Amino acid sequence: MEINFPFSTSRQNPSLMLPTPPTFTKMASMAFPVVQSPRNSTPIFSSNKEQTQNWNALKFVRGKKLLKDLSTWGIGGPCNYFVQVFHQTHLLSAIRYCREFSIPCVVIGKGSNYLFDDLGFDGCVILNQIDFLERMEPGVYRAGSGFRFNHLGSLSCNEGFTGLEFAAGIPGTVGGATYMNAGANGQETANVIESIDIVTTEGNFRTLNRMDLTFGYRSSSFQDMDNLAAIVAVTFRLEHSGSAKKRQQELLKRRRATQPVNERSAGSVFRNPVNLGVSAAELIDKAGLKGCSIGGAMVSNIHANFLVNNGASTSQDMLNLIALVKDKVHSKFGVELEEEVLYFHPYWNYAKWER
Repeated sequence: MEINFPFSTSRQNPSLMLPTPPTFTKMASMAFPVVQSPRNSTPIFSSNKEQTQNWNALKFVRGKKLLKDLSTWGIGGPCNYFVQVFHQTHLLSAIRYCREFSIPCVVIGKGSNYLFDDLGFDGCVILNQIDFLERMEPGVYRAGSGFRFNHLGSLSCNEGFTGLEFAAGIPGTVGGATYMNAGANGQETANVIESIDIVTTEGNFRTLNRMDLTFGYRSSSFQDMDNLAAIVAVTFRLEHSGSAKKRQQELLKRRRATQPVNERSAGSVFRNPVNLGVSAAELIDKAGLKGCSIGGAMVSNIHANFLVNNGASTSQDMLNLIALVKDKVHSKFGVELEEEVLYFHPYWNYAKWER
């Protein structure tokens, strides 16, 4: 899971001109289309010969990087452009390249919260490998946005600090966890954030203090920040605790017993309904949907809020299963489930989204 949403400038690059865009309906809450994506189309970039472009010491690969290799769901076709960044200056250069040539782009980390389309993505995927870690003082860690969040959770508890016990079970990055305000077992990322470094779409670096930001259940100010390009680094302030490591071990043991940790998933697909006293998983389970499958996509028998790829799921299988789950839960309980994962339409320039 990573940081932000695609952006593009108004100028059009002739090399990115697309055929007639697919039919779709308006999407809500960064969620899912209610009609099929164009299954009769070929992937966005289908050249048999790998093409590369070098720009400011960055290597952009054209059309050969499969998004399924960048997603924990293991679903997704080729992206038009792909580049890895290992430093904030690399990230800034990649963003400037996309702005210069009017290429929509998205910054990702572990891809643990995305559903990419089998047709791919007509834009640039920037893989965030900014994974440094600095110990500013005891209990204060500054981590690159590409640093593994579960590693930070384990490391901080092993060093005797509390606040990120839950993080050991989150298969994403520091940037993604901050952007979504990841949480579990009564803890949230926002509770221990001190400051956040970002880069804007204009190419400026800024540091934001925790008091300048608003966080909620799986939400943050960044999700409504129009000029956000990416989170670069996050500083966490933790408290000393002699029991943090033991508690974390208990949480990991419970996670292994109650979640399909050995299957391809994107974690929890739906947000828990607010003020209902019941989780999304409970509603899905009570609707009799555990084990329900469409193609290669299936509702986990272990945890009903996990939809797993049995090895052959297409993006449309997963979209259809998500739609089925929402329909059944709404019909039985009158509850409208809201997706926590994000779907990327292959033709971003033509999609109309609402936050």
